[in-house]
Amino acid sequence: MPPEPYAIGVDLGGTNLKVGLVHRDQGVAKRGRVKTSPEQGPAAIIDRMAKAVERARSALPEGGELVGVGIGAPGAVSLDRRVIVGPPNLPGWDRVDVVAELRTRLPDLSQPILVENDANVAGLGSAFYGAGRPYHSFLMATLGTGVGGAILVNKRLFRGATGAAGELGHVTIDYEGPYARSGVAGAVEAYLGQHFLSRHARYRLLTRETSLREEAGADLDRISPHLLHMAAQAGDAGAIEVLAWAGHKLGAALGSAVNLLDIRKIVVGGGVSAAGELLLGPARDALRRFVLPAMQSGLELVRETLGNEVALLGAARLVFEHQDDLVA
Repeated sequence: MPPEPYAIGVDLGGTNLKVGLVHRDQGVAKRGRVKTSPEQGPAAIIDRMAKAVERARSALPEGGELVGVGIGAPGAVSLDRRVIVGPPNLPGWDRVDVVAELRTRLPDLSQPILVENDANVAGLGSAFYGAGRPYHSFLMATLGTGVGGAILVNKRLFRGATGAAGELGHVTIDYEGPYARSGVAGAVEAYLGQHFLSRHARYRLLTRETSLREEAGADLDRISPHLLHMAAQAGDAGAIEVLAWAGHKLGAALGSAVNLLDIRKIVVGGGVSAAGELLLGPARDALRRFVLPAMQSGLELVRETLGNEVALLGAARLVFEHQDDLVA
C-alpha cells in the first residue's frame, strides 16, 4: 500500500501560533499551539515555528508520509508563496522570506514549504473540509482581529497579479468613514475588526441601559465582540442593535464583491462570526439590497463552523494542492 499523505499546517496569528499534523482525507490528526509573542520580532517567532513544525513531524504515524509544510500568515504574501510583507499585527515583519528562514532552522526538511495569506488558507480549508465544500466558487470573509477575504473559483484561489487579491476588509463602504489600520477610509475592517467593533459598541451603549456593564465594567471599557454576542443572546436590546448594525456593514461590502465578481455563494468565518444569525441575518438582508437585481438568483451566505481549525486545514491543503499540480 502507498504511504498515507500528511502535511503540517501552520496558522501564524498575532496571539498564538498554531500547528497541526493533517491527514489529506481525515483532517487534523494532532495539534499544538505556542504564544506568538510578536514583540520579540521575526527571528524569535520563526525559531518557535521551526520547533513546533519539528514536534508535529515527530508525531507522523507509522505508514505516514510528510509531503510538505503550509503556513497561513497575516498580511500580503508574495506570488511565489515565500515572503510575508508588512502584516499589521506583527511588528518588524516588513519583508520576511519565511521559507528561507525555516530552511536554515530545519536543514533536513526536504519537502516543500508554502506560505499564503491567512484568509486565503481559511478559504481553502472551507472549500475542502468545511462549509464551502458544496460550492465550486465562493467568497470567504474572515471576521477576527481584522477582516480578511478570499476568492475561490472552481476550488482554486484567485490570487490576483501579485498574490494579494481578496482583501475584503479594505473595501470602502464610506469614503468619509473611519480609518482602518491600513489607512483606508471607511474600509469594512474599520467597522468589523474586533477593536473597532468593540469601540463602536462602547460609544453606542455608554449612555444606555445594558446588561454588559456586569462583565464589561461601568464604563464598558472591557467590552468585546464575545461579550456583545453573549448579551445579545440574552436579549440585550442594545447589543442586538450593534450586531445588526455590523451585519448591515458586512452585507454592503459583500454586495459590492458580488457585483464585481459574480460569485454568489459566501462563507463567513472568524471569531466575530460566532454571533451567528444576530450578525448574519442582518448581513443577508443588506446583501440583497446592495446586489444588482439581475444577480440575486442563487445568493447564499453561510457561517463556517470549523472555527480556527479551518486555517490549519487550509494551510495543509496548500501542500496537497501543490502535490496534485506536480503530478498533473
